Amino acid sequence: MYALMAVVFVLGYLCIAFEHPLKIDKAAAAILTAVLSWTVLILGADSILPLLQPGSHDPIDSSTVVVTELRHHLGEISEILFFLLGAMTIVELIDSHEGFKAVTDRIQTRKRAHLLWIIGFLTFFLSAALDNLTTTIVMVSLLRKLIRGRPERWLYVGIVVIAANAGGAWSPIGDVTTTMLWIGGQITASGVITSLFLPSLVCLLVPLTILSFTLRGEAPRPRARAHLAEKHPPATSTFERNLVLGLGLGALLFVPVFKTVTHLPPYMGILFGLGVLWVTTEFIHRNKNDEDKHPLSVVGVLRKVDTPSVLFFLGILLAVSALATAGHLTQVATALRETFGHVYAINYAIGLLSAIVDNVPLVAGSMKMYPLVSPATLAGAAPAEAGWMSQFVVDGNFWEMLAYCAGTGGSTLIIGSAAGVAAMGMEKISFTWYIKRVSLLAFLGYTAGAATYIGMLALR
Repeated sequence: MYALMAVVFVLGYLCIAFEHPLKIDKAAAAILTAVLSWTVLILGADSILPLLQPGSHDPIDSSTVVVTELRHHLGEISEILFFLLGAMTIVELIDSHEGFKAVTDRIQTRKRAHLLWIIGFLTFFLSAALDNLTTTIVMVSLLRKLIRGRPERWLYVGIVVIAANAGGAWSPIGDVTTTMLWIGGQITASGVITSLFLPSLVCLLVPLTILSFTLRGEAPRPRARAHLAEKHPPATSTFERNLVLGLGLGALLFVPVFKTVTHLPPYMGILFGLGVLWVTTEFIHRNKNDEDKHPLSVVGVLRKVDTPSVLFFLGILLAVSALATAGHLTQVATALRETFGHVYAINYAIGLLSAIVDNVPLVAGSMKMYPLVSPATLAGAAPAEAGWMSQFVVDGNFWEMLAYCAGTGGSTLIIGSAAGVAAMGMEKISFTWYIKRVSLLAFLGYTAGAATYIGMLALR
């Protein structure tokens, strides 16, 4: 049964990795993998009971132990899912009110190099406030209004992918993997911002600087289509757009403050912000007819939320939890330590691996492989182990560098991150074109950022 669980997970992972050739949504593969993993675990629980209850000699029903573990893991996973659901709904609500136009309409330059830096920095900071996937969708839509022709636009889209992943890495709400570590207690909002802002910025600055020496002239603007604007007037007023944008961004940025003040989990803060926005939008649209009001309400926006992604996270996190419960991840953690010997090398390898496989299960597996070390445990550890264990305390070097590497390493391939996949689908960018024009830039930025973080630690 122990080996069978590993086989089930590997097969499920392959189905996720080859989602497009198989034409099977990765959410379906993840859910099936999760259910089958736990099914195999509970059917073979008697044989691995010593792993589930080490040191226990009391007679106990193995099925009860497995179900208890499942409920424990599901409680932790639910916190992540409710947070993501709330954040995604808020962002969709802003988008439905065309709130992002307040930002994008102010870009007037046509010079290629200037536009490159504006797009890069706008994406970088917008991704930290929203998330890298949503920011990529917004910025690709913006680039279609600024630059005519796909070949001309693709290089800017490549920078958007790099900038979105870099911006999401240093914010607790900017990338799902960073959010997982924040909600799990491995990092704090202030810790990840102060430690990873500079490495993430370097990750963006390196590609921008290199490209600035090659881009010349002005980017061609799309031809005006005034008649389309007359046929489709905006459904919201300037006041409504700015109000929802301000409240939405405020709600997202308020979450770390809410957690610090109340000590409640982050999902409570995001649900509070969603509730405020829900009441506000119901109030400002109360006099509109149902046809105009419904697309601007939370009820209408919920239909646009990426529910398959939420189900994918549920499935993959449950599957990883099954492996953690059975003891597989403990063995992997030991093998990585014996192979690489240092947390920096482990994290750097995880970052590059995330360009090939999804970073969510990689981070989930790392969280289970290396348990969070409490100060009391560290104080009682033997001197030989204390140095290694100190990397895994709250805001420890391993967790911070994991957030950076898992968030930015995926940029080296266009299929290595949710932002890259979204850009690939929207712009029809080929895999080989991205490798030829963007992958080396992303790799150099990723490596420079990792070196910056290690250098910062050396100067402390």
